[in-house]
Amino acid sequence: MKLVIAYIQPHALNEVKQELYKAEVYKMSVTNAMGCGQQKGYVEQFRGVEMEVNLLKKVRLEIAVNDNFVKPTVDAIIRGARSGEIGDGKIFILPIEECIRIRTGETGSVAIG
Repeated sequence: MKLVIAYIQPHALNEVKQELYKAEVYKMSVTNAMGCGQQKGYVEQFRGVEMEVNLLKKVRLEIAVNDNFVKPTVDAIIRGARSGEIGDGKIFILPIEECIRIRTGETGSVAIG
């Protein structure tokens, strides 16, 4: 069991979701996030004062999958989020020690679904 965490551009979310559905990955958690990397941000003017904005809006996807779904999940995220520009995002894959479905008490890979 693995936890796939992806930080992507907000405008890429719909395309990533469509690619995940094509890969038969339906369960995910999505949250708004802010951060910076190589993009470093940008400078904008507000009422004549220059302000550096270095925390940019991102979307964080968390997807718990069984081991045989890791590659299809990662490939789907890449297909949906890749533009070839700096700031497309990052994917992290972490091991999951245990998963428990609260409703039924099922554990392990059966609980992930």
